[in-house]
Amino acid sequence: MTSRAGGAPTPVLSLRSAAFGYGERAAVSDVTLDVQPGEVVALLGLNDHLGGQVSMFGTPIGDFQEHARLGYVPQRHTLSASVRATVEEVVAIGRLPHQGWFGRQNDRDRAVVREALELVGLADRAREDVSTLSGGQQRRVLIARALAAEPDVLIMDEPTAGVDTASQQVLSQVLARLAARGTTMVIVTHELAALQGIVGRILLVSAGRLAFDGTPADFAREQSAYALAHDGHHHDEDGTRSPATPAAPTAGPLDAPEESRA
Repeated sequence: MTSRAGGAPTPVLSLRSAAFGYGERAAVSDVTLDVQPGEVVALLGLNDHLGGQVSMFGTPIGDFQEHARLGYVPQRHTLSASVRATVEEVVAIGRLPHQGWFGRQNDRDRAVVREALELVGLADRAREDVSTLSGGQQRRVLIARALAAEPDVLIMDEPTAGVDTASQQVLSQVLARLAARGTTMVIVTHELAALQGIVGRILLVSAGRLAFDGTPADFAREQSAYALAHDGHHHDEDGTRSPATPAAPTAGPLDAPEESRA
C-alpha cells in the first residue's frame, strides 16, 4: 500500500472541491473528503462527478488506470436465464485482470475463486447454473466476482436493495465478514438499517452540500434532534407528510433524475 510523506497511508478516495449532479447541472458542489484504507463508508445522495479534484489512491481520476484495484458491484444484477454459466465460472471472470493473454487459470486463480465463494456463502453452489439462483444469491455471486479480482476497495451500489428480508440479512452477514477482514468498502445505499454494525462512517450529500460526515451514532442523534425540533410541523399544505430526515434522498444515487425517467 502506498503512503504519503511521513508514513500516513494514501487515501483510497480523495475529493477536493468536487461537484456532482446530472448532465451538466450541478446538484452539489464543494465536496472535500478522504476515504481511508479499511473504512466502511455509507454514501447517501451522490450523483455523477462534474468538476473539482477526484483522486483514487493518490492519482487524479482522469489518469487512473489501475482499474483492477476497484471492485464494483452493481445494484441491478445482469445475470438472467439467458446466461449459461456456472456460479464458479461467473466468479472466475474476476480473475481476468490477473491472467495472461490466454486467460488460463492456475492454482492461485482457483484458490482465490474458492475463497471468494466461501466468503459469500456460496461454495456449495459453485457448479450450479447461475440462472437458477435467487436475486439475493446472484447479488452475492457478483460480490464474489468483485472479490476474486483482489481489489483494494469494493464499491457497491445498493447491495441490499430489491431482495427479500431473508436475502437482505444474508447479504448483511456477508458485508459484516468483509468488514471484519478489513476490506475497504464504499457503499451507496438508502437502507442503513441493513448495514447496522457494519458501516463506520456515513456521508450524506444533500441540499447542494455535504450535509453530514460522521459516525452512525452521530447520524442517529442528528436525525432524532431534527425529528424533535420539527414535531408537529411535518405536514405540508396539501396534507402530505414531510420526510423525517432533511432532504433525504428519494431516488437511488445512480438513478436518472425524475424528469428523465420513462
